[in-house]
Amino acid sequence: MIDAAVAAVLAMLPYLGHQALFGAIAAAGFGVLFNFGGRALIWCAVAGALALAVRTFGQQCGGSLEAASFLAAAVTSCAAILSRRWLGVACHAIALAGCIPMVPGAFFGQALLGFMWVAGASTDHTVPAIVGSVQAFVRVISTVGAIGAGLTIPAYLLRSRQF
Repeated sequence: MIDAAVAAVLAMLPYLGHQALFGAIAAAGFGVLFNFGGRALIWCAVAGALALAVRTFGQQCGGSLEAASFLAAAVTSCAAILSRRWLGVACHAIALAGCIPMVPGAFFGQALLGFMWVAGASTDHTVPAIVGSVQAFVRVISTVGAIGAGLTIPAYLLRSRQF
């Protein structure tokens, strides 16, 4: 039983590495957009790699996109807060930049295109398109909410209590 689980994880490593690499690139790109310095960009890349690797692992283990995104955001937030000694006060911003690549842009695009098609359609067969668009939009909202909760809950629980 244990050998099968280890073999399954080892089989996932190339895919996890691929996701982590592109998560690092995307998070560093968002760090550039947020005007982080060079040292902070490296930490953004590390946070992005961690976030996408955890989310991919969660999905490969059978979790939904929303649950895996929540777990990844929580792990990334905890790692950034616990690394505050090296990250400084920007630890929360670095965790946020690391989680931005997890926002499901494909679902958002699907929802927008579906709504635009319905707006321009002249047939009576628009109900399936509306339902599909609403489903995609709900997935976007719930995933972004899961990422936000995953970033916020550890920040609240692990904050330093100074009286």
